[in-house]
Amino acid sequence: MQKGFYIIGLSLLLFSCNYFKPEAKPESIARVGDSFLYKEDIKDLVAAGTSKQDSVLIVKSFIDRWATQKLLIEAANLNLNDEKKIEFDNLIRQYKSDLYTKAYIEEIVKTTVDTVISEKELKEYYDNNKENFRTNGTLVQLRYINLPKDHPKFSTIRSKFLDFRKSDKKFWDTYQIQFKNSALNDSVWVELNEVYRKLPFINPDNQGKYIAEGISFEKPDSLNVYLVKIKKTINKNEISPFVYLKPTLQQVILNRRKLELIKKFEKEITDDAIKNNKYEIYK
Repeated sequence: MQKGFYIIGLSLLLFSCNYFKPEAKPESIARVGDSFLYKEDIKDLVAAGTSKQDSVLIVKSFIDRWATQKLLIEAANLNLNDEKKIEFDNLIRQYKSDLYTKAYIEEIVKTTVDTVISEKELKEYYDNNKENFRTNGTLVQLRYINLPKDHPKFSTIRSKFLDFRKSDKKFWDTYQIQFKNSALNDSVWVELNEVYRKLPFINPDNQGKYIAEGISFEKPDSLNVYLVKIKKTINKNEISPFVYLKPTLQQVILNRRKLELIKKFEKEITDDAIKNNKYEIYK
């Protein structure tokens, strides 16, 4: 019996020692007032392989910024009036609410909205809204080649370039890799800035000489020569072509679907709350 009491007493003593033993705290590396910065807070701050000298600078800079922020917050709490603090606290609560609801709604939209848009729907939207899609600048359809003047097949290449045929695809697949620069898909509409970048001899001051619908020309330099064919042009403030607008139209329609889905979801969640007596307005 005494042995039993002894074991119980020893257990209680050990338990008491553990109970009153202070909990180990993480190692602090800086303090501002009652706020501490711990080693745990900077464990991933320095990338592996950083020199010792750079590591010290990175850690010191981080600690200084942390301390400055703490001191500024403390000074703000002491010096801002209560009205201002209440205003900021309300903004913080609103910001948190906006973040939560935005993230939740985005998740609902991502998993629910139909992202498949048919060609018919795109064309209908374009036809009904084309007046809203006028060009901000000139658009151009063109093809060009930049190749050495002494290329052994220069004459053949120039002839086939001017008399451009789909049946010559194999020819172009063979020789295009030999060109310094080229673009042969003249069904794509490009802006003038892109033309200036690809054909550096054309610029805003002389573009009227080179950018005209239907013209072809050669532009030599010391070693190479550009062969250029301007297929079509659309001037500023004209209606943008459908094929050029397709990516924009897809995004516009998708955004419209998202907005409609959000409105529907917000109405449904409010109607359900009213139905289940979770939401009511007192008169």
